[in-house]
This record gives sequence, C-alpha cells and structure tokens, in this order.
Amino acid sequence: MVRPVRSLPPASSGAPRPAAKESSLTLDRGLALLQAVADSDSDAPTISDLAARIGASRAAVYRLLVPLQERGLVRREGSKVRLGLGLLRLAAKVAPQLRYAALPALRELAESVGATAHLTVADGDEAQAVAVVEPSWTTYHVAYRVGSRHSLRRGAAGRAIGLRQGDAGWIGSSGELQSGAHGIAAPVRGVTGLRASVGVVTMEPLDPNVVGPRVVDAAAAVAAALR
Repeated sequence: MVRPVRSLPPASSGAPRPAAKESSLTLDRGLALLQAVADSDSDAPTISDLAARIGASRAAVYRLLVPLQERGLVRREGSKVRLGLGLLRLAAKVAPQLRYAALPALRELAESVGATAHLTVADGDEAQAVAVVEPSWTTYHVAYRVGSRHSLRRGAAGRAIGLRQGDAGWIGSSGELQSGAHGIAAPVRGVTGLRASVGVVTMEPLDPNVVGPRVVDAAAAVAAALR
C-alpha cells in the first residue's frame, strides 16, 4: 500500500521573526525617548516635544513611557517628563563595575612598574579615582585613595583624559598634585560614553620611554574589558 507522504515545514532561514524585529524597534525607541528626556538640560520636555524629537506619535510616546515609569527611570508631571530616581540606582552600579573590570590590568601595571596604578574618570570638570592598586613588592609607594578628586587640568591622570586621537599616547606630570610625586597616564579610548585614563604615580622619577608604553597597554586592556 502506498501511504501519502506528509510534507515537512521549510527549515528556518535564521531571519529575524517579525515579533523580534518589532521588540527590537520598541526597545530602540524607548532608549531614544529616555535619551531625549536626558538631553533636555533646562525645562522638562512635554509629550509633544518628545514625539517630535524621536519621530513618533504622541500615542506612541505615552505607550513607551509606561515601562520607563514602572522602573522609575522617568516620572511625569502632567504633560512634562523628567528623569526618575531609578537612574541613580543604576548609576550607583557603574563605579563598582568599572573597578572590577579594571583591576586585572591595574594590578599587572602596578607590579611591573613598581608604582601605584589607578583608573580615573571624568566627572564634570573634575577627575575622580575609581580604582587603585598598590604594588606589593616596593619598600614604599604612594597611597592614593579611591574617590580622590582634582581638576581635569592638573596632574597626568586629569590631563590624559583630554588627549585626542593623534596626540601623544601618554602624558607625564611632576609635583602638580603633590610635591615630589611623579605620574604618567594614558587615556582609555574606544568605550562609548566613558572619559577616563589609566596611570601610575610614584615618588621616584619615571622613565617615560619605558613606563609610557606600559601605561598605554594597560589603558587598552581596560578598554577591552569594558567593551
């Protein structure tokens, strides 16, 4: 007896399903909406303002706001929208994650140079140390406290953050932040939204031709860990 053969469904081509595409577009629009609220430095934007900025209807903006409000990322005051306190909770997680990602490269740098290594980030017009590793084998070394702040225009760590592509790979300083202290720092490049540097500081003069490339390599390793 000949039995009828049931045809099998075609194999999946691997192309994104319409639902997945729509979810991705919704996420992208939601993030664009959150960015539009954050970019309003003066008065809080209205629903109409936000609709115009992200190229969506007012009804779409209302829908996109719902999950952002539920998570505390935005808050509504009538027709105006402001950033919510939920963003502060997210921001509080940034420094610990930066510190964790940077520690291996900083530890290797500190041990190889015999100087205190640090990751410094820009916070407005100031530079703030968010991770510090002291060498284990030196007789003495500089104690550098996490949370220390200074002007971006002073010290190797601050001024390195302002280096642009095409500038020197690293920058050195002597006695700018503390009498007798010497530092070399290099910018952390290629991490979106992050303005930071990796550097070393010691009470002994540093050979920039030896230490500079090591600091640049450490900055690149930190950037790779954060991407």
